[in-house]
Amino acid sequence: MTRRLAGLLRQPSVRRFGLLLLLLAGFGVTLLFTPRPDPADLPRLADALGGYAPVAAVVGGALLLVALVPRTFVTLASGAVFGAAQGAAYALGAALLAAAIGFTVGRLLGRDFVAERVRGRLARLDGWFARQTVFGVVTVRLLPIAGFGLVSYGYGTTAARMLPFLTGSVIASAPTAIGYAAIGAAATSSGSINWYAAAPASLGLVASVLIVHRWWRAERRRAAGPAG
Repeated sequence: MTRRLAGLLRQPSVRRFGLLLLLLAGFGVTLLFTPRPDPADLPRLADALGGYAPVAAVVGGALLLVALVPRTFVTLASGAVFGAAQGAAYALGAALLAAAIGFTVGRLLGRDFVAERVRGRLARLDGWFARQTVFGVVTVRLLPIAGFGLVSYGYGTTAARMLPFLTGSVIASAPTAIGYAAIGAAATSSGSINWYAAAPASLGLVASVLIVHRWWRAERRRAAGPAG
């Protein structure tokens, strides 16, 4: 067993994949023990940054998402600091940058490991990711299966193409960015929270139905192929 483990560790793809797992585990532990900031301090921080505040919001939000901080928190904070419209725009910018970073890291550290080992159904699933369109990325993004950052890393380990992934990520993030930014803005103003609060749950439900239907049709076509 020890000899086999040593042989695996000599493989570059295994070492890179192990580094990816350690990185994700480190982010998870950090989230457990890092104290959450007081939302009341965020507007004062933005005022101190002045004209650099939008850049800090996009870059800082992206780094938080890459570190597996939930996108809900990032978007709510952006809306609370910058208002509904600007907050949604900065949250979308952060989501795009985070998706690109996460995908790239997953591709560099995990793709070779996965490609060398997928067989059977997993190989067909990997091929499905390779053929995936923007619509496919949108449906997966809207499924409540994992956090935004974790999905980005996972996509990087598959054969998915970056451009459809980034485009689908932004499209899928837009409705919830608008909704949560509006909620964050309303929480710091005298206005009331609007109906966008129901958007995330409803979109997730619709996405679940769509992706199950697509898989069902694909399996029916595959089963009918040999018979035909």
